[in-house]
Amino acid sequence: MLRTSKKILTTSILSPYQILVLSFASVIFIGTLFLMLPISSANGQSLSLINALFTSTSAVCVTGLSVVDTGHYFSYFGQTILIILIQIGGLGVTTITMIIAVIAGRQIRLKNRLLMQESLNLLTFAGVVRLLISIVIETFIIEFIGGTILAVCFYKDFGIKGIYFGYWHSISAFCNAGFDIFGGSGIYTYIHSPIVTLTLCTLIIIGGIGFGTIEELKQRFWYKTRYRLTLHTKVVLSTTAILLLVGTVFIFILEYNNGSTIGALNPLNKIMASFYLAVTPRTAGFTLLNIGSLGNATLFLIIILMFIGGSPGSTAGGIKTTTFAVIFSSILNIMRGREDLVIFQRRLESDLIMKALALFFVSSAFVVTATMYLCITEHFAFIKILFEVVSAFATVGLSTGITPELSNSGKVVLMVIMLIGRVGASTFTLSLALKRKKTRVHHPFGKISIG
Repeated sequence: MLRTSKKILTTSILSPYQILVLSFASVIFIGTLFLMLPISSANGQSLSLINALFTSTSAVCVTGLSVVDTGHYFSYFGQTILIILIQIGGLGVTTITMIIAVIAGRQIRLKNRLLMQESLNLLTFAGVVRLLISIVIETFIIEFIGGTILAVCFYKDFGIKGIYFGYWHSISAFCNAGFDIFGGSGIYTYIHSPIVTLTLCTLIIIGGIGFGTIEELKQRFWYKTRYRLTLHTKVVLSTTAILLLVGTVFIFILEYNNGSTIGALNPLNKIMASFYLAVTPRTAGFTLLNIGSLGNATLFLIIILMFIGGSPGSTAGGIKTTTFAVIFSSILNIMRGREDLVIFQRRLESDLIMKALALFFVSSAFVVTATMYLCITEHFAFIKILFEVVSAFATVGLSTGITPELSNSGKVVLMVIMLIGRVGASTFTLSLALKRKKTRVHHPFGKISIG
């Protein structure tokens, strides 16, 4: 079976990595054409090509960065196109394609199963079709439950329109997109609503831990089987919990006296706002606070949280929680003078550590390159440019407010960074590579000094 899969990969015209990148690019192009239609805007005027392309890229890459006020600019038709693009981007283009094939009764071939494995970042393609069906069903159920709760809350303020708002923002939250259609600062008022805030946080967290993790938790707790959680799920859950706790505590301390953010809130709302602000950088991007008013220390902390991002196989971006956990654990391991890296009584192979380090440095290279370019072409402060680039790379969508003011070349750079962040830095890099050939010659080992 392994030989067969390798043969398929090597004989294909396009590699799975290239197919993934091209599939997202194709949907972005189609979305751009729809968003440029006069019917997509509230005033009946066509959106410019660069702004339509940027908005479509942001939606498909579930980022949330926007160059126009989504709530005011787009008509109901335009908002519907946006939420469809967000749903496709959240589930993945390959997932949607395979589901259509399953509904049509077509057989899913090995090549497509391998593509699904790469798309969902799974360790094996065994049972991938069954998992795919579960993912789609669970996604719609979670979005429906979250949407119903939000619809009840929004109905009090907006009437029938509140129901539309509820389900729209539920999809946006679960897919970690961060788009909102309230317009202006409408969503800011809900920082005082525990139900709305905690519902959005729950949707964001569930969407960011990964479909594989959700499936394992369902087997363990919903069906109450003796299914033991895998090492992957344990690392995802523990790292997510630690990052949320650390983020909440530090944001609470750093912004406690900032009257422009949480300083004017009562103690309970300060804690809730701090927790929300620790959750949303996990590639969600909803802004219930004025990001531009945060202190530089808080902005830098959020940049770190955004860069780490969510978990593999989810709607989230970033280098992923597991990558961070492996690198951080490796550093502690070296400091303790231990040879083997052990997490939850399981030893990790050195190849996994090397892959984590490679992903970290490749991702950092993309972020550094884009930041340097924008520092040359734009006139904003360095911290704001870095924040915007990391937000785009991690598909977060949080902004200090400079996105609409970027030059066309700056917007193009962010679009490329968003695409890289959605498909994954390693996937994007491998999509550019030529087919690899196995070397038959191995050179002798050498030694160099480190540090």
